This record gives sequence, structure tokens and C-alpha cells, in this order.
Amino acid sequence: MSGKKIGRPTDNPKNISVRIRMDETTVKKLDKCCEVEKLNRSEMIRKSIHKFHDDLKDK
Repeated sequence: MSGKKIGRPTDNPKNISVRIRMDETTVKKLDKCCEVEKLNRSEMIRKSIHKFHDDLKDK
């Protein structure tokens, strides 16, 4: 073996894992957002954080 990683190469590896606790209502809202945007939970959370952060720049 050459020691190469399997998977798509990326310039932005997602190597940090964050575990959070949510109530049922919040999870339902997250899942609804994911359904509408056709994203998985991780992608939706990342997108939401970036949007919130961008909105902070306006303040």
C-alpha cells in the first residue's frame, strides 16, 4: 500500500467532530430544514453557522 487516503481529495477536510444535545422540537426543525434544502444534518448545521456568522459582520 502507498499510504494514500481513500475518498475524495479536499482542501477543507472535516476532521473535527462536535457532539451536541438537542430537544425533540429542535431536531424536528433541523430535519424540516434539511428536507427543504436537500442537505444532510451536518451540511445544514455548517450552512447555518456560516449564515449566522455572515450576518454578524453586518452588525
